[in-house]
Amino acid sequence: MLFSSTVFLFLFLPIILGVYFVLPRVLRNTWLLLASLFFYAWGEKGFVLVMLASIGMNYAFGVLVDVFRKRGAKSVLVVSVVANLGLLICYKYANLLANTFNTVFTPWLLPSWNLDPVHLPIGISFFTFQAMSYVIDVYRGITKAQRNPINIALYISLFPQLIAGPIINYHDVAKQIISRTIGLQDFAYGVRRFVMGLAKKVLIANTLAEVADSLFAIPAGNVSTSLAWLGIVCYALQIYFDFSGYSDMAVGLGKMFGFTFMENFNYPYISRSIRDFWRRWHISLSSWFRDYVYFPLGGNRCAPVRNYFNLITVFFLCGLWHGASWSFVVWGLFHGVFLVLERLRPFQWLNGMWRPLQHAYTLLVVLVGWVFFRVEHLPDALLWLRAMAGFGGDPLQLEVPAFYINRIGALALLAGIIISTPVFQALVSKCGKPGWYSVPLGILRCVGIILLFVLCAMQLAAGTYNPFIYFRF
Repeated sequence: MLFSSTVFLFLFLPIILGVYFVLPRVLRNTWLLLASLFFYAWGEKGFVLVMLASIGMNYAFGVLVDVFRKRGAKSVLVVSVVANLGLLICYKYANLLANTFNTVFTPWLLPSWNLDPVHLPIGISFFTFQAMSYVIDVYRGITKAQRNPINIALYISLFPQLIAGPIINYHDVAKQIISRTIGLQDFAYGVRRFVMGLAKKVLIANTLAEVADSLFAIPAGNVSTSLAWLGIVCYALQIYFDFSGYSDMAVGLGKMFGFTFMENFNYPYISRSIRDFWRRWHISLSSWFRDYVYFPLGGNRCAPVRNYFNLITVFFLCGLWHGASWSFVVWGLFHGVFLVLERLRPFQWLNGMWRPLQHAYTLLVVLVGWVFFRVEHLPDALLWLRAMAGFGGDPLQLEVPAFYINRIGALALLAGIIISTPVFQALVSKCGKPGWYSVPLGILRCVGIILLFVLCAMQLAAGTYNPFIYFRF
């Protein structure tokens, strides 16, 4: 079930909220858990059993780590990591492994590995990483094992952040799961945040998705330079507003139910380096890899060469986390290489560049990286980059055919560029500051939120294009 769907907006969410506030506090977690399982089963049907299996085994692992803390806890932890990764590999990477095996070893006359396509349960990467972090934190003594199965099940399956994050560490929400309060201001903030995220998704991401998808449908060898650049810019904004919009909706929904989730984006396209970009993009995933992979490998508290190896390893895994395709691995390694280069002495001059040039450098690297992320096959990705470099089907073609982008698409593109910077948010925040203008601006903000919601509802009711990129992860 998509947040950006009429069923969710006008049926599921009102019912869940209405019943939630009527129930006594002691029953609210149970109600939220049932709602979350129903939410997941709506789209995944029987695959909700996969999530229940993950919940059951990680609840047991957490308790066992606590029971055998003095002796044997490390063995339990190793088994839990292997079990979680095994579950993820079976459903997400089995086909990739089979195809890679056939490509590499079949020419050596080894029998091929024939495997039917394996269904990828939505959000499995997110809830698996959350479950792993819980058991690891219990082992590290950061948090206590949760003995109430309903509470740990709610942590792993909570529907606001179940299918697209942000990835939440158990110790950040442990107290909120047990006891939380919801004030009127917090609830109102949650509603505003949700509607803003919905508008990002429906009005900007979906509109730009139509433009990007139509352009990437052109054979890579035939695309012109201008269309190649338009396509990748539209895709860069699409994926940002698609994912940050869902993160905003998740944060807003969490507030409505009394939870505070971490922020997942902080204007990544204003970054001045790739290092800065990864402090601003998908912050919860970056933090997860930092805490549970990078630091255990030694982080930067080791020799430079080992530090570079750690970075490459983390971004190899980061690319693989995003999708069962070697193009995602290339995308991850591409970013990892630039993170290493930015730490080398010959590249320290980047820090002294004029700021606009630093932004331009970062955007260029990020846009080139998105080509590997968006184009499924590596040869086609290289052809697309060739077109961007001026060697496309018609490098002198400067006009963009109206077939690919109309006035609405151009407006969404302009709005996306502006809102991806802090300028718009600064204007919105000004409405909440005290002053003689605060009341009329506050009223204007409320009216704007209502109009945005109505406009989004009209778009959804009309059955407009409504893809969701991160469903594949």
